[in-house]
Amino acid sequence: MKPDTELLPRSARRVAAWCAVALLVTGVAWVGIWLCVELRTAVVPVLLALLGTALLRPVYLALRKAKVQQSLAAGLTCALILVVVGGAGYIVVAALIDTGDQIIASVKQAARDLSDKFGTGALDLDHLADNAQDLIKKYGGSAASGVISGLSVAGEIAAMAVLALLLCFFFLRDAGRFRVALRQAAPGSAGETLEAIARRAFAAVSGFMRGTTLIALIDAFCIGIGLLILQVPGAVGLAALVFVGAYIPYLGAFISGAVAILVALADRGFVIALWALGVVLAVQVLEGHVLQPMIQSRTVQMHPAVVLLAITSGASVAGILGMLLAVPLTAAAFGILSELRGRYGSGGVTVSRETGV
Repeated sequence: MKPDTELLPRSARRVAAWCAVALLVTGVAWVGIWLCVELRTAVVPVLLALLGTALLRPVYLALRKAKVQQSLAAGLTCALILVVVGGAGYIVVAALIDTGDQIIASVKQAARDLSDKFGTGALDLDHLADNAQDLIKKYGGSAASGVISGLSVAGEIAAMAVLALLLCFFFLRDAGRFRVALRQAAPGSAGETLEAIARRAFAAVSGFMRGTTLIALIDAFCIGIGLLILQVPGAVGLAALVFVGAYIPYLGAFISGAVAILVALADRGFVIALWALGVVLAVQVLEGHVLQPMIQSRTVQMHPAVVLLAITSGASVAGILGMLLAVPLTAAAFGILSELRGRYGSGGVTVSRETGV
């Protein structure tokens, strides 16, 4: 009779094995995130270049179909990126500069009204303004060093932007070479699987970027028209804020909509503020029930809870930039999961559009 030498039952060993795998995966993920944060000067341009490539690759392919030379097509697409990003940035900044004083004054007035109504001194902005001079005297040295640090950060951002543009050029022009290198990076048939996973991830990011940009334009146009009809001051700047905020799903729309309603409340009164609330809610309903299903129906659909968790995690890791990059990276992760399930899951299970799992 064979003696029983097992110290733990089989079920306990399975749990221990899965715990070891979970700890290993968590450790590898933590090291990867830590390396990305430490090497953010190199990692961020790569991610931005991938987002730009995903957004405007159809333009490059159209130029190639028109028999435009490969490098010239990539260069023209990068020039279009400069025009689109620069033009959009100029419109947004100009609109915010022209109407920024109105928006800030309206928000301050709304804060004073709320403070008077609820009898709290927490929003006493006049008191804060009176103490501004003392604060400047007290922390003047820190402010000066902050300006120097700000110039350094500005230089770093400019360098990353230039690097991202150059990388975008190479990603567009040498996509075929990158696919071959990716296929050769893994032995045997694993190279084909690796290429398919990369394709699915890129397709998810591409669909997210194009869909989000189109939805942002529609949201900003509709809300801007509504605010102009209601004669809310700073309507163009508020519409620009809605466009930028659309790239942070749910949270960005909530913040930009709240600012628009506060401005309407301060300058146009309670009735107009209710109408502004109606406009914002109507556009959000249109986005959630019509635009999202119709425009992004071919991409990986993620549950709102997953999106909010991704945004929170991105903010904790890299601030505002992390919030902007978190959702497309999560879309890529869901695309990879979908490909793996289709290849190795039982019955070719794919990611559900309703549940995101």
